[in-house]
Amino acid sequence: MTTDGRSESMSARFAATPTADTGTSEARWREWFAARGGWPPAEVPVDRLVVVSAHPDDEVLGAGALISSAARSGTEVVAVCLSDGSASHPGSPTLTPRELAEHRHRELDAATTVLGLEPPRWCGLPDGRLAEREPEIEAILAGVLAEKPVARTGLLSVWSHDGHPDHEAAGRCAQRVGDAHGLPVWMFPIWMWHWAAPGDPAVPWDRVRTFSLDDADLARKRAAVEEFATQIRPLSDAPEDAAVLGPHILARLLRDREFILT
Repeated sequence: MTTDGRSESMSARFAATPTADTGTSEARWREWFAARGGWPPAEVPVDRLVVVSAHPDDEVLGAGALISSAARSGTEVVAVCLSDGSASHPGSPTLTPRELAEHRHRELDAATTVLGLEPPRWCGLPDGRLAEREPEIEAILAGVLAEKPVARTGLLSVWSHDGHPDHEAAGRCAQRVGDAHGLPVWMFPIWMWHWAAPGDPAVPWDRVRTFSLDDADLARKRAAVEEFATQIRPLSDAPEDAAVLGPHILARLLRDREFILT
């Protein structure tokens, strides 16, 4: 379920590029980065940052270092995880969807602790069906904002054109809530790096900003990602239990910089 032709096109491209395939290689991205040059630095100049993820790991994979740095600098970071994460391994003979959701809850709690963040807010909405729950998501986000009105507040969300329907639903809701409250909204891509190509016209490269990671930032983020055992390692030898985030995917998300769309 999408809101415009552009989003439908991206979802179709993502669906046509299974995550078991390599997608656009990190080597190809790095070559393009070097030839293109840099982007302006990413900044989130707020006192309270509400971070919106569709699944338990999106915020860490896409912007873990940036939000960790913001928290260490005194920004109140409120992580909101919308779905229960139960659909990452459909048909698994090892874990039921409920057991998988419980594992993923613990994993994100541990990962955010590694990053020095407060425990995330858990919404428990159905993984894979967030587009059906957009009014509820908007109400959740508006409620988080109303808990503690702060003049300098912003939202950071997974990108509304990332190609995954849950990611897109989360981004659309964050944007609408931010617009309704007159707040800045920033977004981070995840699956875009898989289906897009360097210079892809479907990506608004002019809106890209980057957050540079030093060695300590990268080590901290890598340690946080290691907590997602159900996603980065197979649950068993069964095909249905294959790792969701293989090395070719993690290579694009564990760089020395994170990318934010303004």
